[in-house]
Amino acid sequence: MQIDNSLTLMNANYSKQSIDPNSKNDALLKEQTDKFEAFFIKQVLDIAMKNDSKLYPKDAGDKIYNSMYNDTMSTSLSGQFGFSEMIFSFLKEGR
Repeated sequence: MQIDNSLTLMNANYSKQSIDPNSKNDALLKEQTDKFEAFFIKQVLDIAMKNDSKLYPKDAGDKIYNSMYNDTMSTSLSGQFGFSEMIFSFLKEGR
C-alpha cells in the first residue's frame, strides 16, 4: 500500500509564516492578499446566492441588497479560507 502525502507536503510548504508586525511591507502584503481572497469569495457568493425563484417577487433593491450582503460576507470571511495565507507565503518567498 502506497501512502499519498502530497497534500501534507503542500501544507508544510505553505504553513503559516510569521508576519513581522514591525515590517510595513508584510502588513501591506497581508492586507492585499486578504482583499484578493475577499474578492474571490464575493465572486463565489454571487454565483451561489443567485435567487431566480419565481416564488419571491423582484423589486428595485434586490440586486443592490444582495450585492451589499455578499460584499459584507466576503469581507468578514476573508483570511479564514487559507487562500490569503497561501498567496502571502508564496509572494513573501519570491521577494
